[in-house]
Amino acid sequence: MLRQTVDARPYAAPYGIAVRTAFEPIEKSVQPFRGKERTFSPNAELFSEGEPADCVYKIIRGAVRSYKVLGEGRRKIEAFRLRGDVFGFDSGKAREFCAEAIDDVCVLIARRNTVVGAADYETIRELWEASARELKRVQQHALLLAMTAPQRMACFLIEMSRRLGGHPIVELPMPRQDIADYLGLSIETVSRTFARFEASGLISLPTSRHIVLRDADVLQRMHE
Repeated sequence: MLRQTVDARPYAAPYGIAVRTAFEPIEKSVQPFRGKERTFSPNAELFSEGEPADCVYKIIRGAVRSYKVLGEGRRKIEAFRLRGDVFGFDSGKAREFCAEAIDDVCVLIARRNTVVGAADYETIRELWEASARELKRVQQHALLLAMTAPQRMACFLIEMSRRLGGHPIVELPMPRQDIADYLGLSIETVSRTFARFEASGLISLPTSRHIVLRDADVLQRMHE
């Protein structure tokens, strides 16, 4: 299960960008959002590419992958959405990416025109902050893809640790193939890099999805 504890302290963004990011306490940041609750089983589709982009989503439980299918069956994951994230702000009228549940997911769904048209100050502020975080996330991901494989992996582990509460033990909701598709690497490279980090004493791997960060400072310095 995805860890539900959230560190209320602000932190420096990964990838060397000095901004306040991405994951605030759910009690503060997502309460104003109102919508219809819906659940999805693992690998179920929330929406597909090309569908009308008329709804926004808030994750109450679970994790979602946002991706685009490329040629020859390849897939590019552009984001992982975690508890508390608000997403679905496509710039056009149609979805540019697919969204799919990674594990058991519960979301609130609201129509964009309803949310904006009937929004109070707190809701407008929440939507604005979600949009700002999304812009920063896109910028950070673009920088990530210019790094070496070990740097990408180090960034990913630090980012996930922070988004899941800042704990040294990270319970990843996604499989390694998802990590590879997010970082623009092969699954073999992801596995080799995990093994290299473990042999160097930077992490330990009790299971394939449980990562113990034994030297987070070194991982942080790898991408600075």
